[in-house]
Amino acid sequence: MRALSRDEAETIYLAKDADLHVTKEIADICKEKNIEIIYYDSMKELGKSAGIGVNAAAAAVLK
Repeated sequence: MRALSRDEAETIYLAKDADLHVTKEIADICKEKNIEIIYYDSMKELGKSAGIGVNAAAAAVLK
């Protein structure tokens, strides 16, 4: 959220199985600011791809 509010995010990754109250606000901001969203099927898959070793609802690539 901080990266989005500071216009530092280039791409956002969201997990489809994450709670909607977590991802909806992020997705809404991305649509408003025309930031690409890439969806992962699971939080486990997203966390592994991000290299953080825990489940993740969202991740960002910074500018």
